[in-house]
Amino acid sequence: MSSETVASLMAGFRRGDKTSADRLMEILYPELRRLAAARMRRERSGHSWQPTLLVNELYLELARRKSLGGDAGEDGAQERAAFLGLAGFLMRRLLIQHSRPLRQRMSHVEVDEAELPAISNENNPRLVEELLSGLEAIDPRIRSVVELRVFEGMTNEEIAGQLGCSSRSVQTYWSFARRWLESRMSVSPGGRIH
Repeated sequence: MSSETVASLMAGFRRGDKTSADRLMEILYPELRRLAAARMRRERSGHSWQPTLLVNELYLELARRKSLGGDAGEDGAQERAAFLGLAGFLMRRLLIQHSRPLRQRMSHVEVDEAELPAISNENNPRLVEELLSGLEAIDPRIRSVVELRVFEGMTNEEIAGQLGCSSRSVQTYWSFARRWLESRMSVSPGGRIH
């Protein structure tokens, strides 16, 4: 790939062009994967994330950005270094955020304010499994709370008894799961998830 291509894509990315960001991720994926693997080697053994997941989280973080801003570099090599530097910084930040206790990663919301939509395996079993797997990657107990509450209809107290934790912990897991799911599902103008 030419230096001009990287410079052009970085210019588009700085302006907020999602296609440019997607193309940069595609072109630089092998380098991003190596960078993620190096970051993961510094993490504790048994970490719930793998390098590929870290690159995927990086992509989602970049997709949330409207524009990057800043000045364009003089050439493609400089722009490549700038993008990889940003990627390294964001990966480090994502790992730090992931390592924080769950209660620090979420904002507290009363459960009665909004209820999770009725999700059933008949709607889209693949989507349901992807969402549940995403929750499990964060913390397997969160997936259990969602399954027991949504699919089994259990109360917080019943779930706490089954999981061997407090009702307050179940409430925390449920609040986190609801907000996490809301962020990954489309919301209609009335505020209901569908």
